[in-house]
Amino acid sequence: MDLGRFALPVLLAAPLVAAAQSYQPYEGQPGKDVVWVPTTRPLVEKMLDLAAVTAKDYVIDLGSGDGRMVIAAAKRGARALGVEYEPEMVALARKSAEEAGVADRATFVQGDMFEADISKATVLPLFLLPANLNRLVPKFLELPAGTRIVTNTYRIDDWVEEKQMALPDCVTWCSAYLYLVPAKLAGAWKLSAGELRLMQQYQSLEGTLVTPDGREIKVEGKVNADHVRFTGGLDVYTGRVRGQQMFGEVSGASGGHWTATRIR
Repeated sequence: MDLGRFALPVLLAAPLVAAAQSYQPYEGQPGKDVVWVPTTRPLVEKMLDLAAVTAKDYVIDLGSGDGRMVIAAAKRGARALGVEYEPEMVALARKSAEEAGVADRATFVQGDMFEADISKATVLPLFLLPANLNRLVPKFLELPAGTRIVTNTYRIDDWVEEKQMALPDCVTWCSAYLYLVPAKLAGAWKLSAGELRLMQQYQSLEGTLVTPDGREIKVEGKVNADHVRFTGGLDVYTGRVRGQQMFGEVSGASGGHWTATRIR
């Protein structure tokens, strides 16, 4: 995994393959933004386990370095893409994918990770510095709810991880964190109980439920992928998000089922 080499134009494959014959990267070598440090192979597998990667997934690694994460995902049957700045690294990764017999599922391009199209990703396994992760957050939030992001060592600021793990008997680069992209719920929703006005900070929700008679009830809650839970007065709402609608069950003073439709 690459901590920071990135920028566009795709190069011709032949020069890249030729360059890969003698190129040998080394840990700590200078890069565009920071030095190169690879994710250890045991942690590569654990990160893919944490994201529960299967053959149904499309995995994108931003700053893919020597390609080990992409190749490991492809060995699980997934389609995988690596975006890497250094042309020598791209050539090396392509050569390694050929040798591993997964070149049909593991693709590598030279490119800028901040410009890369990640819209089709179901899993993003990343070894990036916090500053890079924070810069990518707007792109993360455009992904479908439930898209899995797994980070090596560094957390995404102000996000709450779904799961975490650490390798035993490990000294450095030993931990990983799983995040699920939250559904977008900020705005106004129409419920039978009134108008729900929500503000959202990643997975955290707060706002007001305005009842038909004009009372304002404080609301607090969480959104986990497309699952939502919030409290309003004595009521606890749990449910799912589907596009412009939410639905589920309410317990407490009310009880029963609830639905909500976005009105703005």
